[in-house]
Parts: sequence; structure tokens; C-alpha cells
Amino acid sequence: MADDPEVEAILSLAGATANPGPAPIPLRIGGFGGVAGLAAYLAGERIDAVIDATHPFASRMSANAVAACRQAHTPLVVFTRPPWTREPGDRWIEVATVEEAAEALGAKPRTAFLTQGRLQLAAFARMAQHRYIVRAIDRPAEIDALPFCKLILARGPFSFADEFELMKRERIDALVTKNSGGRATYAKIEAARELKIEVVMVRRPPAPQAPTVFSLDEAMAWIRARR
Repeated sequence: MADDPEVEAILSLAGATANPGPAPIPLRIGGFGGVAGLAAYLAGERIDAVIDATHPFASRMSANAVAACRQAHTPLVVFTRPPWTREPGDRWIEVATVEEAAEALGAKPRTAFLTQGRLQLAAFARMAQHRYIVRAIDRPAEIDALPFCKLILARGPFSFADEFELMKRERIDALVTKNSGGRATYAKIEAARELKIEVVMVRRPPAPQAPTVFSLDEAMAWIRARR
């Protein structure tokens, strides 16, 4: 979009990451104040179209976007990544919530690699018998709730070699992740498969009730059709 002179685009971030990566288009950071606030923003800024490219687990923002676009009569499309699917050799335990993921680690002490995001770490505090390896971009607010953990601050994407070496070095025997899909973070799934590590996979919430595309070409075609 930055290279298309006929599109005036603005990128909106929630503000969850303290130091987001650089953007090639104008950027705003922060919430809108719910559905009413977003609808007012769309009308006030005369927005012609909205692309919901939030994380597949950002269900509240997606629901607000659908409702606000209906109020403002603004076209919306969801641009997301296809979910990961189980491959031969995968050892998945699929659960519905992060709380269920914590329970799925079981009673026997293990070393678990937590990559489900920096939120909801407190869900694992009651399973204090495990050693946790936590990876995040920023220091999680709930990290101190885990009595036996190691924090790794890093920004992806991570290669297969990186993930394989980390899991071997830390002697990981369980990987906890959300089914965010896409290639950027899939290397950890491939490394777990190669090392025969169990994966506790949190299923996606219900998808937004809106047209959905899964590729950049489809998203750009939708934008051009709005002109």
C-alpha cells in the first residue's frame, strides 16, 4: 500500500508492544473507545474501507470492527493467516483456553516453552511444579507470577535452526502455543515435530462474521475494488 499512490493508508496498533517495528505508512497507536469510538473515527476521518489484520486471537477487536463498520456503513474485510493443521509426527493436545493449556501440562514436573503471548501467564502459576521458558518481545507484566521460569526477550521471525537449538539447549519437553497460523512462527512447530516434543495447542476463537481473505494478493485486490 505504501507504494500505491492511489491508496492513502493508515496503520492502527493497539499499543500492546512498547517498541513496534517501523511502518512504511502513517501510524496511530491506541484504542478507539469501543464500537462507538471506532465508528466515530471511521466517519470523522472519512475512511473508505477497513482491513482487520489483527491477530486471530484478538476476538474483541475483530468483533468491534465488524460492529463499527456496520454502524458507519464502511466496507470491511478480514485479512488473516490460515490456521496450522496437524502433520504426521505432530504430538498435539488441542485445548480451548490458556487455562486448559496449563492443566494439560499435567502433574509431573516438566520444562515447558510458553509462546502463547505475554498475556495470561498467571494461568500457569498454579502449576508451579513446572519450569517455564517464556519468550516475549517485552517483559510480561505477569512474569513474576511464575516461581520457576526463564525469560527470553526476542522478536521473531525465528528460523528452524534457532528453535531447534533453543528447545534442545533448554531441554524442552512441552511447547505451549496458540494456533496463530502462518509461516512466521511455524518453525517452532517444525522443531517440536523433529524433536518429538508434545505441543499444547490453543484453538482459535470463532472467526469474525465478515468476508475473509488469506493472502496479500487477495487483500490488495479487495482494496483496488473499493476505488
